[in-house]
Amino acid sequence: MGDEAIRTAFHEVTASQGGTHVEDGGWMWLEGFGDAAKEHRAIREDVAVWDVSPLNKWDVRGPDALKAAQRVFSNDAVGLDVGQARYGAFLDADGLMVDDGTVFNTGGGHCWVMTNGKDHQEYLGQAFGGLDVEFEWIAPRMPHLGVIGPRSRELVQKLTDADVGALRYFRFYPDPVTVAGVEVYLSRTGFGGELGFELFLTDPNDAVEIWNAVVGAGATPFGAEAIEVARVEAGLIVTDYDYEAHQRTPFDFNLDRFVRFDAGEFQGREALRAIASSPPNRFVTLKVRGETLPDYGVAVTRDGEEVGVLTSPTDSPAFGKIGLTILRTDQADPGNTVQVALEDDTADATVDVLPIYDTNKDRPRS
Repeated sequence: MGDEAIRTAFHEVTASQGGTHVEDGGWMWLEGFGDAAKEHRAIREDVAVWDVSPLNKWDVRGPDALKAAQRVFSNDAVGLDVGQARYGAFLDADGLMVDDGTVFNTGGGHCWVMTNGKDHQEYLGQAFGGLDVEFEWIAPRMPHLGVIGPRSRELVQKLTDADVGALRYFRFYPDPVTVAGVEVYLSRTGFGGELGFELFLTDPNDAVEIWNAVVGAGATPFGAEAIEVARVEAGLIVTDYDYEAHQRTPFDFNLDRFVRFDAGEFQGREALRAIASSPPNRFVTLKVRGETLPDYGVAVTRDGEEVGVLTSPTDSPAFGKIGLTILRTDQADPGNTVQVALEDDTADATVDVLPIYDTNKDRPRS
């Protein structure tokens, strides 16, 4: 794959329209268009579009495709309907998270595994050993856009004859449809805590055409700066920010409902079963008092004793200074007061619900 950061198929068109880019995880991510507050408002109140091509994609093929995905996946992969996706954790043999993401069942002995990280060739190869399956990293060949916000359904429907309204949450059309004259796989999935759709291109050469069509139809382009605020508000995790590989279990992030002990066999299952009834940590939102936003990864204490870690902070237009936090279970009740480390001091913070925005996640399902 090489050491040079990969530019997505949308890189040139977004740069030509004022977008800036930043290297992260081996890719050049779209950072934004100079007004993160405006971009965030579009996500929450209107409709917005971003380049999510650096989401890493693995094409898994063969009679054992879903069984292979299940070996590393905490949720139910083998039970997926054709045209259905599920979110979950990707695990090692000790039940610790290597990554998190989704599995899409495209049917016909074929599925997509989508991860944050791209360096999983060895990990997947070892886990899939002995199965009748082949897999390939296909992210550069499958660029995609996220169209999100309350008006996302309306906008996508304007650009396609496919019945966008018929797509249920975490469902996708397993055969390509035409959007703005471009062939895509259309999925009702997304990232940011809003109604959203993802458009996976079958041909990277169509990137400029579909980007311009979606923006031309009224979507505000945005990047990582705006989504960082939205994802912290929505309680969504990212590898290398909220956790490093092989250090945390899904229960540290309240992913209990995404650990399916009744599904197929997956590695680390018994290790997770041993702690499922009484997880040692919980994931919460902290509302931080004062004028200083804490750094990523700082300690959280109570009366001088370390009780957790603030993984991702942000300055939210709606909620002020907040942070995603892994907290010891006995300290995780809403209303509890803890202290968050600053450079030369601490700040008081109050435990709040997770997610703090749209706590019941009604908006993505709308």
